[in-house]
Amino acid sequence: MTQHAAILPILIPFAAALLQLAAKGYGITTQRSIGLVAVLLGVCAATWLVWLADTGGVLVYALGNWAAPFGIVLAVDRLAAMMVLLTALLSAAALLYASAGFDQRGRHFHPLFQLQIVGLQGAFLTGDLFNLFVFFEVMLLASYVLLAHGGGMARTRAGLAYVVLNLAGSALFLIALGMLYGTLGTLNLADVALRLQTLDDNHALARLACILLIAVFALKAALLPLSFWLPHAYAAAGAPVAALFVIMTKVGIVSIMRVQAIAFAPASATADLLDGWLLPLALATVLLAALGALAAPRLRDLTAWLVLASAGTLLITPVFPQAQVSAAALYYLLQSTFVAAALFLVAALVAERRGELSDLFQSGPRLHAPWLGFAFLLAAASAVGLPPFAGFLGKLMLLSALRDSGQATAIWFVLLFAGLLLMLALGKNGGRLFWERSPHHPHAIAVPAGWRRAIAVTLLVSPALLLALFARPVADYTARAAAQLHQPQAYISAVLGENRATVQREVRP
Repeated sequence: MTQHAAILPILIPFAAALLQLAAKGYGITTQRSIGLVAVLLGVCAATWLVWLADTGGVLVYALGNWAAPFGIVLAVDRLAAMMVLLTALLSAAALLYASAGFDQRGRHFHPLFQLQIVGLQGAFLTGDLFNLFVFFEVMLLASYVLLAHGGGMARTRAGLAYVVLNLAGSALFLIALGMLYGTLGTLNLADVALRLQTLDDNHALARLACILLIAVFALKAALLPLSFWLPHAYAAAGAPVAALFVIMTKVGIVSIMRVQAIAFAPASATADLLDGWLLPLALATVLLAALGALAAPRLRDLTAWLVLASAGTLLITPVFPQAQVSAAALYYLLQSTFVAAALFLVAALVAERRGELSDLFQSGPRLHAPWLGFAFLLAAASAVGLPPFAGFLGKLMLLSALRDSGQATAIWFVLLFAGLLLMLALGKNGGRLFWERSPHHPHAIAVPAGWRRAIAVTLLVSPALLLALFARPVADYTARAAAQLHQPQAYISAVLGENRATVQREVRP
């Protein structure tokens, strides 16, 4: 059974989606039960995968028993296993929240939600660039409909822009893959890494293909100037959908980190692909997000800008291909994902209680929900990096890892200044939502959160404390994951195995 563990995070939600489609006539309760059982099994499978990856090295699963580079493989290292577990936990909380009634606002929510998980998990697990494209498309096709779930003009407009931009990105992705296959004769990541190290006449064309590939990942990660779609789309989505969408930007970020560390950095022809442009754009993304958060009119908009700020912060790290920097980035990635997802759910619960004021930053009725204010306080404090929460530790680790770089002054200034702006935005506007009382709106609407939504918010807020309390074992794991990521030869040997010698003979000039 161990050799099949790698495919379980993909197989479980795919099977659940098929069962939900088959059980459509049995009512929403049946679909909810199937979905909740599936995400619970997904968490168990992801936890098992983390243990296997941490104790046994890179786990390679050859689909159809066709060995790489001739067949499709799933490659599970510590980074992939960590992202699979993060996706499983996030999807479990989001689905639990949605099962309290949000899932009834449109059709086919549950099968589409499971297919979204299929795309996300497959993108983290695949060892083949073409199948990365396939899983991207599965993820995006499901997200198009989930974004519009519940209807409304705002979601329709946001969905239209989101679809058009991502279709253009998909077309560019396919062009990049075609060029890469035409020059290298392979799309297996490990095989690509070997062939890039022995480029000859196709140097310029292969380099252009790699640049296009990075551009596609930057679009998915919402790097400036390709980031304007994110705040509008995420703010328009329903709360549980937006919570799941938080992980989507991380797909692009992790893809950049992986292809840079395994394929591009070790090859002389592509080692400098990120030099000179990624760092300034990443810092500009952070500043834009901080200013956007300061000007946001409502909590869901501010949270969307927080997602963009975390994406910009994480996009700094591929410029510095060092294990210490990547380890700090992975810890920061964990806490920022949970915090943003929690704030989307909190924003929806606040909006319900404030009636026509929704989650606008205006003084209104007293909410009479201390637990909701406490949840916001924990999430906001971690988001801006206040001690002793996980956000503070993540940012401190990242700044410490970058202090010896030549651009340390600029990075420190931008991250600290952006953190100050975010603190002002969350502090000022949080006070308006939870503590300022308007005489024109004396009474809040009594809307019980229900146990599902309360547990979902708790699951997403608690990592702000848990990741700080257990900072040492989590940081140790991210350090091991980063060290493994920056050992490309070990990854290549694990994926190609006995075929490595054959591949090396083929690519030898």
